[in-house]
Amino acid sequence: MSSAAVKITSKTHVKPTTSIGRKECQLVTFDLPYLAFYYNQKLLIYKSNGPFDFADVAGKIRESLGVVLGEFYQLAGKLGKDEEGVFRVEYDDSDADVEGVQVLEAVAEGVCVGDLTVEDGSGGALIKELIPYNGVLNLEGMHRPLLAVQLTKLEDGLAMGCAFNHAILDGTATWHFMSSWAEICSGKSTSVSNPPFLDRTKARNTRVKLDLSPPAPAAKSEEESAAAKPEGSQLGEKVFKFSDSEVATIKSLVNSNPALAEGRKPLSTFQTLSVHIWRHVTMARELKPEDYTVFTVFADCRKRVDPAMADSYFGNLIQAIFTVLPAGMLISNPPGFGASMIQGVIEKHDAKAIEGRNSDWEAVLTRLCSNEMAQRSH
Repeated sequence: MSSAAVKITSKTHVKPTTSIGRKECQLVTFDLPYLAFYYNQKLLIYKSNGPFDFADVAGKIRESLGVVLGEFYQLAGKLGKDEEGVFRVEYDDSDADVEGVQVLEAVAEGVCVGDLTVEDGSGGALIKELIPYNGVLNLEGMHRPLLAVQLTKLEDGLAMGCAFNHAILDGTATWHFMSSWAEICSGKSTSVSNPPFLDRTKARNTRVKLDLSPPAPAAKSEEESAAAKPEGSQLGEKVFKFSDSEVATIKSLVNSNPALAEGRKPLSTFQTLSVHIWRHVTMARELKPEDYTVFTVFADCRKRVDPAMADSYFGNLIQAIFTVLPAGMLISNPPGFGASMIQGVIEKHDAKAIEGRNSDWEAVLTRLCSNEMAQRSH
């Protein structure tokens, strides 16, 4: 299916329906690494039971978005810096430069839900056209919305693509927002039943200056930029689907390994499926036995920090956890070996480890800043 099948029909912006005034919220160490990441993209696909009024549905989605933004107003703001160069989220009802959430409407003629859910990955190129801000760095949130939503009419349903600025929130906060939005849109509630906890400094109150500037705003529209890109080789895509029975079989086999220590905690579904994928990817890459292979997982630290934070904490409260093994050791041992290594690394990532990671990261930035200032003085 050609990407030209997707056509943008309108662009608007949505701000909170309630008066917020001017608000500022400092980004903390947990947030800052993600300035160098790309916008976090999500795609929800809904199949209709019959003909539906797309304009009416899109209107209800926009209206409920304005309501939910009353609590999650940071998503309607922009990235900025204070006088000391510390990054923050800025929102102001009266500031024309703070446009709010960008909402695009589109139509995909001839595209059905089934075209987007094929397991051979053939729908990958089309899926990218259903989600805004492809290849956009989070740092660009200084001159573009922190959340963009694209509503696309399909032949038999609707696709809602969302692009979240990852410097503002992690996955847990993302789905808290989405669930709250859905609750209001569906009519189950007229307000957010579980408001977000917005004070990031309660998790870490260290002011870190970053000497970063946003990329220059694109002179061309996204459509023009995409059209100008030369045709080149494309990475192949493949969707792997594990049934409930397959997951249960993998988990049982990994946990039944007699070489595992007695009295240990059972390996979780996540750990057993992770080692299954890790081992097979390592074999497919044909790594040498002495080559190191790394399995990375981002852990939610809300209950790991001291004091613990509420599940409703809005922001980034995650850290990457790395399990490193020589490829030969991972492959030659039973799957339970690698799974137990993943389990051990995750369990060791406690409040002390989190504090150490943050302190090390801040120390590196302090040294870099000091070196740069010294060079400028000469």
